[in-house]
Formats: sequence, C-alpha cells, structure tokens
Amino acid sequence: MDDCLAPFFAKSCQSVYACPMATMNISLPDALKDFVDEQVSQRGYGSSSEYVRELIRRDQDRQHLRGLLLEGAQSQPTEAVAPAYFEGLRERVRKGDKRRSRA
Repeated sequence: MDDCLAPFFAKSCQSVYACPMATMNISLPDALKDFVDEQVSQRGYGSSSEYVRELIRRDQDRQHLRGLLLEGAQSQPTEAVAPAYFEGLRERVRKGDKRRSRA
C-alpha cells in the first residue's frame, strides 16, 4: 500500500495534496447524488470529491481500528492493570494529551 493511503497519513495528504491524485468516475442514482450534494453544502466540503475522500479515510481508519481490536483479542492475556493506570489515561484525555497531536 502506498504510504499516502495509510490511515495515519491521510490527514497530511488531505491538507497539502502531497500525494498524486487519480481520477475515478462513479455512477450514482439520483437520490444518492442529491444526498452527496446536500452533505457537501451542509457540512462545508469544497466538492463532492472532498466528501468521498473523507468517507474513504474514515473507512480506512475504521478498518485499521478493527484490525487492532482483532489483534488485541487474539493476543495472550497479560497481568491485570491497576486502576491507577486507567485513571492516568482518563486524566491525559481530560487535559488533552499533547503527545498525540505531534505529526
């Protein structure tokens, strides 16, 4: 898979268009086309292409997350984690952990 298609790079490709763009034509029934047009205008997308790219990125992220969850479910059990560990995670989320936003 091309690096620019990986879910964790999707946002950088979106913002700077560093990845080469290809054209894809799709056929939609009128009802779906109307829905896409409505989403573009109501949600602030610049074009239907931007909307479709965002849907694809979200699906990539969903599939990536599903893979991680399945991998975790198939992994060997580890020792129990102390409640303080989870409280520390909650506190980081409440404060907006800055380590995750570095990209």
